[in-house]
Amino acid sequence: MGWIYLDVKRVYRMSRDRLDDIVDQWRQVRPDLDASSMALFGRLARLRGHMEREINAALTAQGLPVGGFDVLATLRRTDKPQGLTANELLAQMMITSGTLTHRLDQLEQAGWLQRQPNPADGRGVLVTLTQAGCEMIDRAVEAHLANQQKLMEGIRPDQRDALSQLLKIWLAQFE
Repeated sequence: MGWIYLDVKRVYRMSRDRLDDIVDQWRQVRPDLDASSMALFGRLARLRGHMEREINAALTAQGLPVGGFDVLATLRRTDKPQGLTANELLAQMMITSGTLTHRLDQLEQAGWLQRQPNPADGRGVLVTLTQAGCEMIDRAVEAHLANQQKLMEGIRPDQRDALSQLLKIWLAQFE
């Protein structure tokens, strides 16, 4: 793995935010504690909220329910013409079976996917995209990626790569 360089002086010169103030307040009343992690976790939480709102709005503007995007995108990116079983979808999406059933019902009703009996397992079904579903997810993923690029406009490509690598390292501790 290569080294990750972050221009700390440039970052430090950026304006302070509310989380800096919170950490400073803790330092004053409890100098024995290292409260610096509060800034990181607070920023991650606030970013998640902002990102979630923006992403949900962009997907809704495409006429797609937010949870539906994940199902259609999973079916599209796996590119299995025979479809995926519910268990395969569950493994890729990390949601509950009840949530998946609700999403499948909603998307089937919209005409974007279909469920057919699984010839390899008489009790199961295979889920496939319809032509309309394929067209919907192709449009939605283009809009989604454009929106993600817009959301990252203030971060240089090298900084994006560095941030992604740092988060990957951190995430590996949990997975």
